[in-house]
Amino acid sequence: MKTFADKVIDFNRHLHYTGKLPDGFQVMNPYLDNPETMQVMRAFYYKYYKDTRQRKFLIGINPSRHGAGVTGVPFTDTKRLEQVCGIRMQSAYTHEVSSVFMYAMIEAWGGAASFYREFYINSPFPLTIVRNTKDGKWVNANYYDDPQLFEMVAPFMIASLKKHISLGLDTSEVFILGKKNATFIHKLNDKAGLFERATVLEHPRYIEQYRSRDKQLYIDKYIRELGKVVTKRKIHE
Repeated sequence: MKTFADKVIDFNRHLHYTGKLPDGFQVMNPYLDNPETMQVMRAFYYKYYKDTRQRKFLIGINPSRHGAGVTGVPFTDTKRLEQVCGIRMQSAYTHEVSSVFMYAMIEAWGGAASFYREFYINSPFPLTIVRNTKDGKWVNANYYDDPQLFEMVAPFMIASLKKHISLGLDTSEVFILGKKNATFIHKLNDKAGLFERATVLEHPRYIEQYRSRDKQLYIDKYIRELGKVVTKRKIHE
């Protein structure tokens, strides 16, 4: 029987976006760009997901160039990957703002092993999107930054979410990271009927960048909301 880890690794190995994009946008695939990304991603999932447990789903936006866009692990830069997860990446060293909050919350939860035993994190668009600026630089972009972009990638996102669910996720309640993200996930859910209920949490990057003075309050909120579903599971086990 395939483990949760086997299924995630297989999903990532076959990730490929072939749809159209508006002018000025590109998609980056870390698994094609850097062979070591596949190696550390495999090590991560075999460390924390080598079982057949059903998990709750935390839904991000799309990977950043310095987080999962390098490591292949959502909300995990190379710094957290090594310091917390014990997996070193030789070919890159990155610091990603969202990862700082996420791993502070994970520590408050009880550590990576305890957290990942209950939860799976990924995005409706699981590859990095970048856009070209006026001065010719490529910067991170969100799938909802441009109406035409969203329309073009929506079918791929619905298909990706269905594949995520097939890994072994509980669809009775999901956690959407980011209020604007939630607006668009609700649109996809209305069309495809993927999830029964959604709880919206502030996005880690927003908290770390704009609400850092209240960071502990947001960590407490995450722990409280996520803890409810774990308590329900234990009651029914």
